[in-house]
Parts: sequence; C-alpha cells; structure tokens
Amino acid sequence: TAIKSVLGAHARKVAINATKSMTGHTLGASGGLALVVCALSMKHSKLHPTINLDNPDEGCNLNYVPNTAQERSIHSVLSNSFGFGGTNGSLLFSKAD
Repeated sequence: TAIKSVLGAHARKVAINATKSMTGHTLGASGGLALVVCALSMKHSKLHPTINLDNPDEGCNLNYVPNTAQERSIHSVLSNSFGFGGTNGSLLFSKAD
C-alpha cells in the first residue's frame, strides 16, 4: 500500500524483491548484504527473485519478482532495511552516467 501511495501508477512498473527470502534474517549483516546484492543486480542486469511467493494476497498485486530471476536494464535500486525495535534505513543506488 505504501509503494502504491508513493509511486502511484508507476508502482506497477517497479520490480520488488526480497533478499531475505533466500538468506533468512542476517541481523547486523543485512544492510551490507543488501548493498552487495543491489550492486550485483545493477552490474549483471538481473533481479533476484523473492522465492516461495506462491500464493500472494490479492492486495499484493505488484511485480514482486516471484520465484524466478528477471533480466532487465537496471539504472537505480532502492534498498529498504527495517530492523527490530524500529531501526529503519533506506539507500538509493544509481549508476553513474
């Protein structure tokens, strides 16, 4: 709902995935791991999937990159990290022109 609220009609064009679906919760390493995954996604033009997303709720109707990687040109990625106790951080990475 938040993604749809912020991005409006563009939300359906954005790919959303969860590294945690493949690695589990890595506690303090999750932000660093997300950085590496984002950089590799941009370098290789490939988005890793959110695995085991077989029966999403009907309200989850965006592109959650379910179960299979997607190849696409990637110029920017947004990494959101939400931790225990309300620790939250978001980083936007973009390729240099």
